Amino acid sequence: MPLQAIPNARDPSVLEMIKLMSGRRIEMKRRVERITQEDFAANIGIGTRWLREIEAGNPKSRLDDHFRCAHALGLSTGHLVIPLLFMEHRRVFPRGLLEGDLSKLETVCIDAIAQHNLETLSRQLFTPDADANPDKKLDE
Repeated sequence: MPLQAIPNARDPSVLEMIKLMSGRRIEMKRRVERITQEDFAANIGIGTRWLREIEAGNPKSRLDDHFRCAHALGLSTGHLVIPLLFMEHRRVFPRGLLEGDLSKLETVCIDAIAQHNLETLSRQLFTPDADANPDKKLDE
């Protein structure tokens, strides 16, 4: 499939696409693990019919159910979280990324957050009054 962008963040089809791709991942992983829908649904505390709806990508399925299924199967939730971040910031998310493995991208994001935190802590440690009085630099 060619790299296409998910529609504008205000378009309801964005969430529908995320749920569809998530449902496919959940179903695929469950089948690979040779877990029946009945057993899996009982394990996570939902009905079999609702699991079928989640796996089918029903737009009315709830994201928390997708998270619960993904966690129970040991799947990463990057395919849910990363596109939602793009939506929140009104950015276009490349559709092709939803269909691939996001583990490397997740690692990059985690490393970037850790690096940002480390830089912030270092700044506070070596210039403790810089954060307490941000106008001081402007006065000098």
